[in-house]
Amino acid sequence: MTICLVTDRRRLGGAVRAAPAEWLRQLERQVRAAADAGIDLIQVREPDLEGRTLLELVERLLAACRDASVRVVVNDRLDVAVAAGAAGVHLRERSFGCQEARRMAPAGFMVGRSIHRTGPIGEQLEADYLLAGTVQTSLSKPGATLLGWQGLASVVLAAAGRPVLGIGGLDVRSIPLLAATGAVGLAAIGAFIPPDGEELVEFVQKRVMKMRLAFDSLRSVT
Repeated sequence: MTICLVTDRRRLGGAVRAAPAEWLRQLERQVRAAADAGIDLIQVREPDLEGRTLLELVERLLAACRDASVRVVVNDRLDVAVAAGAAGVHLRERSFGCQEARRMAPAGFMVGRSIHRTGPIGEQLEADYLLAGTVQTSLSKPGATLLGWQGLASVVLAAAGRPVLGIGGLDVRSIPLLAATGAVGLAAIGAFIPPDGEELVEFVQKRVMKMRLAFDSLRSVT
């Protein structure tokens, strides 16, 4: 299973009742906790940050994760991802092409792509992985058209073996249904944000471990 944490400093900061000046520090704590727990992928998604601030954030996150096996990718900002030395970039569905991104990136650079519809995938098959959603109702995408479990399964089928992760309202309890679609894992924002009263680092680490255990438990009975 591949587990991906997608960042949202605003939502995280509000949940832990931090002042805006503390949001980035809390995000760093969240990412470090996930990396220490063995998460596979971190997608830095802070679209309102200007380039220099985003670059500095990605560099700090990479430093925080240096001793872990996690890969850090940057949402849609290929320039920042390359400059920071990130593992890759995650492209929006209507962003520039995967091959174009590879031409501007170093060898071994990972390129992911979002997909929000069923049907022929075409150029998106050139991505290293696909992130398909919104699967279920999500606070991060209110009013979004939902893929649902059947839609996610259709994307997996169209991907023809290309790894697909689900996103949108997914959590530990979603894993049996997620696995049934053939998806290789999940990405989430809210699943890694603690409810009121829970400590951030402990919550994130327990959540990663519970997700891994849930998937391993399914494999042991198949």
